[in-house]
Amino acid sequence: MTAAKRKKQSFSRISNISRQESFEHSLIGGPGFSRLVFCNDPGRPEAVPLNYASNYVRTTKYTAVTFLPRALFEQFRRVANMFFLFTAILSFTPLSPTSPLSTVVPFAFVVGITMVKELVEDLRRKKQDIEVNNRLVKVYSSHGSFQYVKWMDLRVGDVVKVEKDEFFPADLVLLSSSYEDPICYVETTNLDGETNLKLKQALQATSYLNEDSAFKDFRGIIRCEDPNANLYSFVGNLDVAGQRYPLTLNQLLLRDSKLKNTDYIYGVVIFTGHDTKVVQNSVTPPSKRSKIEKQTDKLVYLLFAVLVLMSFTGSLVFGIATREDLQHGRMKRWYLRPDETTIYYNPKRAPIAATLQFFTALLLYSYLIPISLYVSVEIVKVLQSFLINKDLHMYYEEGDKPAHARTSNLNEELGQVDTILSDKTGTLTCNSMDFVKCSIAGTSYGYGVTEVERALARKKTSSLAQEKSDEDFHEFYMETNPLVKGFNFKDERITNGRWVNEPYSDVILKFFRLLAICHTAIPDVNEENGTVTYEAESPDEAAFVVAAREVGFEFCERSQASISINELDPLTGKKVKRIFELLKVIEFSSSRKRMSVIIRDEEGNLLLLCKGADSIMFQRLASNGREFEEHTRLHINEYANAGLRTMVLAYRQLEEVEYQRFNEEFTKAKNMIIADQEKIAEAVAETIEKDLILLGATAVEDKLQIGVPECIDKLARAGIKIWVLTGDKMETAINIGFACSLLRQGMKHIIINSETAEFDALEKSLNESAASEALKANIFHQIEKANDLLASSNESLSLIIDGKALTYALDIDVKDFFLELAISCSTVICCRSTPKQKALVTRLVKLKTRKTTLAIGDGANDVGMLQEADIGVGISGFEGMQAVMSSDIAIGQFRYMERLLLVHGHWCYRRISLMICYFFYKNIAFGFTLFFYQAYASFSGQTVYNEWCLSLYNVLFTSLPAIALGVFDQDIPARLCLKFPVLYQQGVQNVLFSWFRIIGWASNAIFSSICIFLICILGLEDQAFRRGGEVVGLEILGATMYTCVVWVVNCQMALSINYFTYIQHLFIWGGIALWYIFLLAFGAMDPSISTTAFMVFIEACAPSPSFWLILPLVLFVALLPYFTYTAIQMHFFPMSHQMIQLMYAQSDDTEFV
Repeated sequence: MTAAKRKKQSFSRISNISRQESFEHSLIGGPGFSRLVFCNDPGRPEAVPLNYASNYVRTTKYTAVTFLPRALFEQFRRVANMFFLFTAILSFTPLSPTSPLSTVVPFAFVVGITMVKELVEDLRRKKQDIEVNNRLVKVYSSHGSFQYVKWMDLRVGDVVKVEKDEFFPADLVLLSSSYEDPICYVETTNLDGETNLKLKQALQATSYLNEDSAFKDFRGIIRCEDPNANLYSFVGNLDVAGQRYPLTLNQLLLRDSKLKNTDYIYGVVIFTGHDTKVVQNSVTPPSKRSKIEKQTDKLVYLLFAVLVLMSFTGSLVFGIATREDLQHGRMKRWYLRPDETTIYYNPKRAPIAATLQFFTALLLYSYLIPISLYVSVEIVKVLQSFLINKDLHMYYEEGDKPAHARTSNLNEELGQVDTILSDKTGTLTCNSMDFVKCSIAGTSYGYGVTEVERALARKKTSSLAQEKSDEDFHEFYMETNPLVKGFNFKDERITNGRWVNEPYSDVILKFFRLLAICHTAIPDVNEENGTVTYEAESPDEAAFVVAAREVGFEFCERSQASISINELDPLTGKKVKRIFELLKVIEFSSSRKRMSVIIRDEEGNLLLLCKGADSIMFQRLASNGREFEEHTRLHINEYANAGLRTMVLAYRQLEEVEYQRFNEEFTKAKNMIIADQEKIAEAVAETIEKDLILLGATAVEDKLQIGVPECIDKLARAGIKIWVLTGDKMETAINIGFACSLLRQGMKHIIINSETAEFDALEKSLNESAASEALKANIFHQIEKANDLLASSNESLSLIIDGKALTYALDIDVKDFFLELAISCSTVICCRSTPKQKALVTRLVKLKTRKTTLAIGDGANDVGMLQEADIGVGISGFEGMQAVMSSDIAIGQFRYMERLLLVHGHWCYRRISLMICYFFYKNIAFGFTLFFYQAYASFSGQTVYNEWCLSLYNVLFTSLPAIALGVFDQDIPARLCLKFPVLYQQGVQNVLFSWFRIIGWASNAIFSSICIFLICILGLEDQAFRRGGEVVGLEILGATMYTCVVWVVNCQMALSINYFTYIQHLFIWGGIALWYIFLLAFGAMDPSISTTAFMVFIEACAPSPSFWLILPLVLFVALLPYFTYTAIQMHFFPMSHQMIQLMYAQSDDTEFV
């Protein structure tokens, strides 16, 4: 492609800054700025010793070499697994009462399942890595042409050609593009979550590299910063053709961003692989564990303690009995032959025998610890996450966004949320701005009623205020769905060119001309129908440009040095195209809170056009530019009360000398390569953004998402405290609070505000340090006063605090008082909050209350808050994926929080709680039968059960019903969970997994084991069991007791379940049937394998009536206490879910159906 065929640039947002040779290079070559890149010559001898990283990127956790050792290390970090490893090793010694095989196989099976799960997940990541690393990109070769090369084979210094809609394979410095001006447009959704296009501009010195052949003789050296994670800065310089040019972020193209609206670009690779900024930002998210999981660990430790105590008790009793076995030549336990025995039963060495018995007991009672608990819980959580992901009620059809549980570790935590901390814009609202009203020359324009005004009207139980007396006309203006996206402005005085008849038509012209010029939007012209759409950096800016177009000031084209608009000529009444020379763009930043452009109009006038926040703009007005200030302030307050976002517009005319002086200083500041470059440039901008003339203010509406008020109301009824952390003004935030039911009728408001006349006076009269201390004392006094009010009030309270006051409230000596106040309020709204403050508030609430916190947001500024909270929920709407990538769960709209928490959260909490309690119940019941038999047998170490029955108890006969419970059980249906949100408090108060509840399950287990043991012993001990008159042997007693245990624990599961499915029936009754099948099959095997189980069922148990009569007796006695307790509680002391179950069972009302 030749230069003549290159596209002519039609739009840009970067001002033309001349590069001066006299700029500072103090950082280049120093620590942190030592990278050296040989452009188009990566193989030269000087580049080899640099040994830069390859472009191969690996996101897998393991490699083929490290999988086995690392996966084993991960498994044995768990104390339970370390214990089972210890018992597996002991099983190879004579101390073991069972064979090593029966101990090792189940343990290896459980550990193996978890390792296979890890392997499958890592293979999925490996597949993604292979796909990415084998993508192709064009690289300039020594043959003088561009050849396709795999991404992973790229080297630092390679020149690459990337075409439209392709991803950048590494971090590149832009050299040239398909536009005459060397610019390109980049989508950075994968990096920062922002969907708007970014514009990048190459140096003019490399813009001649406009075709493949131009690179034949191109050589250059780039010196720049070392690899780092900062996406928003870049420092370097390029030496080419004997000249040195500064490189900034404008020339940097980041890996995984995509080329848009540009046919192709040429770039040189500077960072590869794990040195690229996107990979440097891929830090491991903080590890989060649920409170139930932590409490389960404590339970396991407690069972360890019980296990050790049981073993110590048994060994102590055994030691005493062994010492007394042989006294004065008489044998007490003659069957052990203490006169001729091994060290294990030697009365003369009783302490050693007791010590060895202790280790035998550890092996024997190890079945008290549920070996399959952790892997079963992991399986259940994965299946629960699958059900959340597939819930059609949480599918956002418009955005094709299903719910996505990115981690399954926190499912049950969803049912225990005490406090929700939410962003506002894009989370509660749509982040889709509509231009609704404006104030121009002291006159308010725009009719209609916002959602906030409707909510306020409902609050006051009064009719909506009408700005037009004609009712039909008013109904027309209440239309909420604009025909043009971003423009919901209706006022016949302005639209259709009628603005020319207004008293201040000249001001109106300047107002909308400013909106059409002062922005960084990119026009995109549809070649088929000629319509123009805009890519803007924010929804606000898009709404401004659209509003200007709809009124008659259409922004249509811009070049590097000019901007064109089609506007209505007031004199001729016809559309004319006006071209303005674009001299400078001073961009918006969060610290400046404004943006400006400097233009030269067709008459040669130099103009500075500025728009920004009212708190900044009013103080920059000239004394002769405040003509409309009073009315504009009044209108801004009215707009804020209506929940609208406001922006002030102003301008000034510049003198040529003034501009030239500013241009020189600003260009010099921009070209500096020092750490404070940005601050210096902002300070220079301050010198010209002053003495402005006020034009008016805009008001845009960010509509609430569908269902937000109803969702918040239901969450509040569930007892969940809701905090909103927003950057909006206090008035806007308060009124949005009313609109979305955060603030309700009858609620008393506590307002802590630093933006008062008193505060302003303090700041002006004192130095910075003294003013800060005085302000802090004032905030502390307000908090103390509010706490006093709290103590004397029985009303529902809300707390509203602004950003500056929040800064002092978070100080170490104030934050405890602030938190005490905040957690006592039903609703907290923090206004003008920074991202850092959001994270600090979240951490404070989480650490101090020790209750579950959930943060929800949609943007990059919410990432810190999401990671600090116990649960982070990202909104995967249309505004990028940064919050989602840092979240634990992603949903499409805020309204799905209602179902996520009140339905899935409640179910998951209940399921996991009951499942873990049941696991401990069945293991304690089983383990204590072993202990009681040991006591019966003088703690000899002889096991009553067959060794394979011991091993398969947790793995085969009792685990599957628990897994089914964890996945499918429901105390009440989803519709009733939503109808009775108060049920959610069971999780918040941890009713189902409290220590009282756990002790109850443990007591029930011990009682069941006592019943099983005593009934079996008493029922079988003294009678003939077989037809031949033989009494019961160890193998028959063991088989009978084991059968009773399997029946009791499975029937206990059946009693605990609220919602039966076919799968649960299959697992419960199938588990019992499986035991009989196993007993038949295993008993038929050779006696060397089946040992004590050989033919025990067919020859002994099945023909005996005693075997069949004992079983129902055991079941009745063992389960009677639980059944009785449940019946009494259900009818006399019902829990909330039981009350709903009773209403559901007894009511014929369709609302329960």
